[in-house]
Amino acid sequence: MSVTKVQEICPYTGPPTPPVSGGLGKRHLQVFLLFLGMTISYGLRVSMSVAIVAMTDNSTIDSNFEIFKWDSSIKSMVLSSFFWGYTVTQIPAGYVAGIWSAQRLVSIGIFFCGLLTLLIPIVSSHGGWIAACICRVGMGLCQGCLLPSTQTLLAKWVPPNERARLGTFAYAGGQFGTVVTMPISGFLAGSSIGWPSIFYIFGLIALIWSIAFYYMGFDSPVLHPSISQSEKLYIQGSLGEMTEKTKLDKSETPWKQIFTSIPMWALIIVHCGQNWGYWMLLTEMPSYMKNILKFNIEESGVTSALPYLAMWLLSFPASWLSDFALKKGASIGTTRKVSNTIAHWGPGLALLGLCFVPTDLNNKTIPVLILVISVGLNAGSLCGFQINHIDLSPNYAGTMMSITNCIASVIAIIAPIIVGEIVRDETDQHSWHIVFYISTFIYFAGNLIFIIFGRAEIQWWNDPIEVKARKEIKRQNNMEMNEKKIEK
Repeated sequence: MSVTKVQEICPYTGPPTPPVSGGLGKRHLQVFLLFLGMTISYGLRVSMSVAIVAMTDNSTIDSNFEIFKWDSSIKSMVLSSFFWGYTVTQIPAGYVAGIWSAQRLVSIGIFFCGLLTLLIPIVSSHGGWIAACICRVGMGLCQGCLLPSTQTLLAKWVPPNERARLGTFAYAGGQFGTVVTMPISGFLAGSSIGWPSIFYIFGLIALIWSIAFYYMGFDSPVLHPSISQSEKLYIQGSLGEMTEKTKLDKSETPWKQIFTSIPMWALIIVHCGQNWGYWMLLTEMPSYMKNILKFNIEESGVTSALPYLAMWLLSFPASWLSDFALKKGASIGTTRKVSNTIAHWGPGLALLGLCFVPTDLNNKTIPVLILVISVGLNAGSLCGFQINHIDLSPNYAGTMMSITNCIASVIAIIAPIIVGEIVRDETDQHSWHIVFYISTFIYFAGNLIFIIFGRAEIQWWNDPIEVKARKEIKRQNNMEMNEKKIEK
């Protein structure tokens, strides 16, 4: 295959030099709305981690509210069931977000996710843990559009030189949602209105946001009715405008090229490592706090949120330093890999250290501090592998995110189930240590593969016209070979 032939068919002159756009603009409002959407979506996910402790422990809540006799295996099943549905809709959602409307898709998805959240107390009371799982599966199906749509919208709204800061801010909504949800859930579970109020309040907030974003969100600067001309030119000039032909051909997603890309597989593996560590801690930390560190339900909710508060706060200097390094001449690839190494190897070492720290009643501070460090350093992943999807392919960032998140979501399903099988007795400290050893290995191995095989250059298959040109060249070459065979 001749690169020269491709260049003759599809010459590339590079994006135009963008004008400068300072101050706050419509792109910042769109990113802020995405931040709120991420906050609320993660709140819907993680509220169950705290609520399930109150739902199954007669000593933590008022006797007026129903208590369910669910053992550790059933609780792990309920916690992981969200990802059964979440995994299924990832790739379809990424495709739909690319060819239809990412903004409408995520608005509708979160709306129905909010409705299902409102139903959890009712269906759990009448149908038990199976009904709760069905509701959680439905929530996952609805939220499958979240990351692909967010990635698609960021690729259209955020200039490359602002990508780490604004992209990290949007994704940090997940950590902020965790930070506010856990203590609020703990407070509600221990209050007179009880654990059902957790689902009613967060479900209602999701409905309000989805309606607001449906009318205030836009798929691109071109579609925004009140964006200034200078900001529109700045964004389009930074990203490089696609021709009409490119837009039409974009529906022909280069699936084969994406799935045979080595940097793409590096992203898949590192994303799997991220999901194991992040969701293992997120779903199991309230139980660890209660059974090993002996916190009550209100204390468990607040203390479990501290690591995610650290992660949210650290995301801002991490993203700023990432963009600063780029301005000083560091390569995008090096910046992404350094950020992700801190995000994965740092927590891996912290979890390893947690296995050697005593957790008696008089020594709660050090284990909590280690957990704060473990999760807090994970902030680097936001400007590490997460943003790397857009680096590799701005046109197909949403599709790529849907693929990596789909496969990684399988790990999020497996993690709580494996933890439930290992930690049969939630008061057994040694069982928790086995979980931490496994998590340390996964963190180290996944990031090592990203360091070796990860890339940050735009891949050739990002351009639909070039993909089509290469296919045409390959077809012509095959025809020539067949003709030569016939002549012989």
